[in-house]
Amino acid sequence: MTVAQNIFNAALLDPECPVPDGLQDGNARPAGRRFNVYRNNVAVSLTEALHIGFPIITKLLGPENMDGLAGLFLRAHPPTSPLMMHYGVEFPAFLSGLPQLSHLGYLPDIARLELALRQSYHAADATPIAPDLLGQTDPAALMAARFTLAPAVQVIRSDWPIYDIWRFNTVQDAPKPRNLPQDVMITRPEFDPQPDLLPGGGAGFVMALQTGECFGTAIETAGEDFDLSTTLGLLLAGAALTTLTMKDDMT
Repeated sequence: MTVAQNIFNAALLDPECPVPDGLQDGNARPAGRRFNVYRNNVAVSLTEALHIGFPIITKLLGPENMDGLAGLFLRAHPPTSPLMMHYGVEFPAFLSGLPQLSHLGYLPDIARLELALRQSYHAADATPIAPDLLGQTDPAALMAARFTLAPAVQVIRSDWPIYDIWRFNTVQDAPKPRNLPQDVMITRPEFDPQPDLLPGGGAGFVMALQTGECFGTAIETAGEDFDLSTTLGLLLAGAALTTLTMKDDMT
């Protein structure tokens, strides 16, 4: 990127910056007013994209506070892609770095959850295995087998009740969030992503499968109190398991 391009981009995202020297409109006149209109339109569009991408954060903070955060964010993290579905990837880490929001420690993880829902929505399609395939597989062979998970599957681990906070802000008459850590798995059984609360050890189990561990090792990773049946039920209901590869078929 040239120096002129850097100056233009900086001015475009910061209303305090002057209009770049030499910039002209279509009639070869100084582009001051038109540039300011364009700059304002860009800021409004990016602010709206952040509101849409993080609706729970917007609800928790209020639209006006979100507008202020959006202005800070767009200058610190200008778009790197013309596709708005990618805008805001840095937002959870951005929230973590704001001392004025340190008393709301759950906000970055809620942003991570919202970002994961968006990424799950845009992930590639995949055909799930038949639910009865597990029951038809020899138990000993199943322990050595490996699963492939759908691209839409996302796991978010948190020290905060992120599932309860998400549900309280999206589901009518949902109970108030409890004060406990929660892990969430996102699947996409139909067209829209679906977050589910994982039981203890469930996140470790699913993440182990995602990294290619065999079924038995993934169970060991989950720990002694792991609820396998509940976690498998969530995976199957969420169309999350796409292939089952037996040990003899591995290369």
